[in-house]
Amino acid sequence: MRLVLLGVPGAGKGTQGRKLAERLQIPQIATGEILREAVKQGTPLGLAAKGRMDQGLLVPDDVVIGIVEDRLKAKDAARGFILDGFPRTVAQAEALDAMLARAGAPLDRVVNLTAPTEAVVERLSARLECPVCHRTYNPAGVAPQVAGFCDFHPDTALIQRLDDDRAKIQKRIEVFQAETAPLVSFYRASGRLRDIEGLGELEDVFARVLGALDGVTTGGAS
Repeated sequence: MRLVLLGVPGAGKGTQGRKLAERLQIPQIATGEILREAVKQGTPLGLAAKGRMDQGLLVPDDVVIGIVEDRLKAKDAARGFILDGFPRTVAQAEALDAMLARAGAPLDRVVNLTAPTEAVVERLSARLECPVCHRTYNPAGVAPQVAGFCDFHPDTALIQRLDDDRAKIQKRIEVFQAETAPLVSFYRASGRLRDIEGLGELEDVFARVLGALDGVTTGGAS
Protein backbone atom coordinates (compact mmCIF):
# COMPACT_ATOMS: atom_id res chain seq x y z
CA MET A 1 0.00 0.00 0.00
CA ARG A 2 1.31 3.40 -1.01
CA LEU A 3 -0.16 6.30 0.95
CA VAL A 4 0.23 10.05 1.48
CA LEU A 5 -0.86 11.85 4.65
CA LEU A 6 -1.82 15.48 4.15
CA GLY A 7 -2.90 18.09 6.67
CA VAL A 8 -2.11 21.46 8.21
CA PRO A 9 0.87 21.42 10.63
CA GLY A 10 -0.32 20.00 13.96
CA ALA A 11 -3.21 17.99 12.51
CA GLY A 12 -1.66 14.73 13.74
CA LYS A 13 0.04 13.32 10.64
CA GLY A 14 3.13 12.11 12.51
CA THR A 15 1.24 10.34 15.30
CA GLN A 16 -1.30 8.71 13.01
CA GLY A 17 1.40 7.81 10.50
CA ARG A 18 3.36 5.89 13.14
CA LYS A 19 0.27 3.93 14.21
CA LEU A 20 -0.58 3.16 10.61
CA ALA A 21 2.99 2.05 9.84
CA GLU A 22 2.87 -0.38 12.78
CA ARG A 23 -0.53 -1.68 11.69
CA LEU A 24 0.40 -2.20 8.03
CA GLN A 25 4.08 -3.08 8.56
CA ILE A 26 5.30 -0.52 6.04
CA PRO A 27 7.64 2.43 6.71
CA GLN A 28 6.48 5.91 7.60
CA ILE A 29 8.71 8.28 5.63
CA ALA A 30 8.70 11.68 7.31
CA THR A 31 10.65 14.11 5.15
CA GLY A 32 10.73 16.73 7.91
CA GLU A 33 12.76 14.41 10.13
CA ILE A 34 15.14 13.56 7.26
CA LEU A 35 15.72 17.25 6.61
CA ARG A 36 16.21 18.13 10.30
CA GLU A 37 18.77 15.33 10.64
CA ALA A 38 20.59 16.60 7.54
CA VAL A 39 20.72 20.09 9.09
CA LYS A 40 22.05 18.65 12.35
CA GLN A 41 24.75 16.68 10.52
CA GLY A 42 25.72 19.66 8.33
CA THR A 43 25.38 17.69 5.10
CA PRO A 44 25.18 19.51 1.74
CA LEU A 45 21.43 18.81 1.73
CA GLY A 46 21.15 20.18 5.25
CA LEU A 47 23.05 23.34 4.39
CA ALA A 48 20.86 23.86 1.33
CA ALA A 49 17.71 23.43 3.40
CA LYS A 50 18.65 25.21 6.64
CA GLY A 51 18.09 28.81 5.56
CA ARG A 52 14.62 28.07 4.21
CA MET A 53 13.63 26.00 7.25
CA ASP A 54 14.82 28.70 9.66
CA GLN A 55 12.41 31.12 7.98
CA GLY A 56 9.52 28.64 8.08
CA LEU A 57 9.63 28.32 4.29
CA LEU A 58 9.45 25.20 2.14
CA VAL A 59 12.68 23.54 0.99
CA PRO A 60 13.15 23.74 -2.84
CA ASP A 61 11.32 21.03 -4.75
CA ASP A 62 14.39 19.54 -6.41
CA VAL A 63 16.12 18.96 -3.07
CA VAL A 64 13.12 17.25 -1.48
CA ILE A 65 12.21 15.21 -4.58
CA GLY A 66 15.76 13.85 -4.71
CA ILE A 67 15.82 12.62 -1.12
CA VAL A 68 12.35 11.07 -1.41
CA GLU A 69 13.21 9.23 -4.62
CA ASP A 70 16.34 7.79 -2.99
CA ARG A 71 14.36 6.78 0.10
CA LEU A 72 11.64 5.00 -1.90
CA LYS A 73 14.29 2.80 -3.50
CA ALA A 74 15.15 1.27 -0.12
CA LYS A 75 14.18 -2.37 0.43
CA ASP A 76 11.78 -1.64 3.29
CA ALA A 77 9.61 0.46 0.95
CA ALA A 78 9.14 -2.33 -1.60
CA ARG A 79 5.82 -3.44 0.00
CA GLY A 80 4.56 0.10 0.38
CA PHE A 81 5.07 3.28 2.39
CA ILE A 82 3.38 6.18 4.17
CA LEU A 83 4.62 9.61 3.11
CA ASP A 84 4.33 12.30 5.79
CA GLY A 85 5.43 15.79 4.77
CA PHE A 86 5.75 15.01 1.06
CA PRO A 87 4.48 16.10 -1.37
CA ARG A 88 4.03 19.68 -0.23
CA THR A 89 3.46 21.32 -3.61
CA VAL A 90 1.63 20.30 -6.77
CA ALA A 91 5.00 20.11 -8.56
CA GLN A 92 6.18 17.58 -5.96
CA ALA A 93 2.95 15.60 -6.34
CA GLU A 94 3.42 15.44 -10.10
CA ALA A 95 7.03 14.31 -9.60
CA LEU A 96 5.87 11.62 -7.16
CA ASP A 97 3.27 10.33 -9.64
CA ALA A 98 5.95 10.22 -12.34
CA MET A 99 8.48 8.30 -10.23
CA LEU A 100 5.82 5.81 -9.07
CA ALA A 101 4.59 5.36 -12.66
CA ARG A 102 8.15 4.46 -13.68
CA ALA A 103 8.15 1.83 -10.95
CA GLY A 104 4.71 0.52 -11.97
CA ALA A 105 3.44 1.14 -8.42
CA PRO A 106 0.96 4.08 -8.36
CA LEU A 107 -0.22 5.90 -5.26
CA ASP A 108 -3.23 4.19 -3.64
CA ARG A 109 -4.77 6.80 -1.35
CA VAL A 110 -4.30 10.29 0.10
CA VAL A 111 -5.68 10.93 3.60
CA ASN A 112 -6.20 14.59 4.47
CA LEU A 113 -6.40 15.33 8.21
CA THR A 114 -8.31 18.55 8.85
CA ALA A 115 -8.25 20.78 11.94
CA PRO A 116 -9.12 24.43 12.78
CA THR A 117 -6.17 26.84 12.74
CA GLU A 118 -6.66 28.03 16.32
CA ALA A 119 -6.66 24.43 17.59
CA VAL A 120 -3.44 23.45 15.83
CA VAL A 121 -1.63 26.60 17.00
CA GLU A 122 -2.49 25.67 20.59
CA ARG A 123 -1.48 22.06 20.01
CA LEU A 124 1.87 22.88 18.40
CA SER A 125 2.86 25.56 20.92
CA ALA A 126 2.49 22.96 23.70
CA ARG A 127 4.16 20.11 21.74
CA LEU A 128 7.33 18.43 23.00
CA GLU A 129 9.58 16.13 20.98
CA CYS A 130 12.12 13.40 21.74
CA PRO A 131 15.46 14.50 20.22
CA VAL A 132 16.38 10.85 19.62
CA CYS A 133 13.34 9.25 17.92
CA HIS A 134 11.42 12.49 17.12
CA ARG A 135 8.16 11.18 18.62
CA THR A 136 5.96 14.04 19.70
CA TYR A 137 3.91 14.47 22.87
CA ASN A 138 1.26 16.93 23.95
CA PRO A 139 -0.48 17.29 27.31
CA ALA A 140 -3.79 17.76 25.48
CA GLY A 141 -3.27 14.72 23.27
CA VAL A 142 -0.66 11.98 23.56
CA ALA A 143 1.07 12.71 26.87
CA PRO A 144 4.30 10.93 27.92
CA GLN A 145 3.99 8.24 30.59
CA VAL A 146 6.54 10.12 32.69
CA ALA A 147 6.21 13.90 32.40
CA GLY A 148 9.05 15.43 30.44
CA PHE A 149 10.59 12.16 29.20
CA CYS A 150 10.19 9.97 26.12
CA ASP A 151 8.28 6.69 26.52
CA PHE A 152 10.74 4.89 24.23
CA HIS A 153 13.93 6.61 25.47
CA PRO A 154 13.15 7.04 29.19
CA ASP A 155 16.48 8.73 29.97
CA THR A 156 15.93 11.36 27.28
CA ALA A 157 14.30 14.66 28.23
CA LEU A 158 11.72 16.02 25.82
CA ILE A 159 12.38 19.36 24.14
CA GLN A 160 10.37 21.99 22.28
CA ARG A 161 11.25 22.22 18.59
CA LEU A 162 12.70 25.58 17.56
CA ASP A 163 9.96 26.01 14.95
CA ASP A 164 7.16 25.51 17.48
CA ASP A 165 6.96 29.07 18.78
CA ARG A 166 3.74 30.85 17.89
CA ALA A 167 5.21 33.22 15.29
CA LYS A 168 6.83 30.40 13.33
CA ILE A 169 3.71 28.23 13.67
CA GLN A 170 1.60 30.99 12.13
CA LYS A 171 4.13 31.35 9.32
CA ARG A 172 4.08 27.58 8.63
CA ILE A 173 0.29 27.62 8.47
CA GLU A 174 0.35 30.56 6.04
CA VAL A 175 2.86 28.70 3.84
CA PHE A 176 0.69 25.58 3.99
CA GLN A 177 -2.40 27.46 2.92
CA ALA A 178 -0.58 29.18 0.06
CA GLU A 179 1.51 26.32 -1.32
CA THR A 180 0.31 23.00 0.07
CA ALA A 181 -3.48 23.36 0.26
CA PRO A 182 -3.76 23.18 -3.58
CA LEU A 183 -2.73 19.54 -3.24
CA VAL A 184 -6.19 18.83 -1.85
CA SER A 185 -7.77 19.87 -5.16
CA PHE A 186 -5.07 18.04 -7.13
CA TYR A 187 -5.71 14.71 -5.40
CA ARG A 188 -9.48 15.15 -5.10
CA ALA A 189 -9.70 15.53 -8.88
CA SER A 190 -8.10 12.10 -9.33
CA GLY A 191 -10.43 10.45 -6.80
CA ARG A 192 -7.60 9.45 -4.45
CA LEU A 193 -8.33 11.88 -1.59
CA ARG A 194 -10.31 11.23 1.61
CA ASP A 195 -10.91 13.98 4.22
CA ILE A 196 -11.08 13.10 7.92
CA GLU A 197 -11.31 15.15 11.13
CA GLY A 198 -7.85 15.20 12.74
CA LEU A 199 -8.90 16.32 16.23
CA GLY A 200 -10.23 14.01 18.93
CA GLU A 201 -9.14 10.99 20.93
CA LEU A 202 -6.15 9.18 19.41
CA GLU A 203 -7.97 5.90 18.78
CA ASP A 204 -11.04 7.65 17.38
CA VAL A 205 -8.91 9.51 14.84
CA PHE A 206 -7.08 6.29 13.97
CA ALA A 207 -10.39 4.55 13.33
CA ARG A 208 -11.28 7.36 10.93
CA VAL A 209 -7.90 6.95 9.19
CA LEU A 210 -8.51 3.22 8.72
CA GLY A 211 -12.00 3.98 7.42
CA ALA A 212 -10.47 6.28 4.81
CA LEU A 213 -8.49 3.31 3.50
CA ASP A 214 -11.63 1.27 2.85
CA GLY A 215 -11.26 -0.54 -0.43
CA VAL A 216 -7.46 -0.26 -0.40
CA THR A 217 -6.17 -1.96 2.75
CA THR A 218 -5.73 -5.72 2.75
CA GLY A 219 -4.94 -6.07 6.41
CA GLY A 220 -1.63 -6.15 8.27
CA ALA A 221 -0.31 -6.63 11.74
CA SER A 222 -2.51 -5.46 14.57
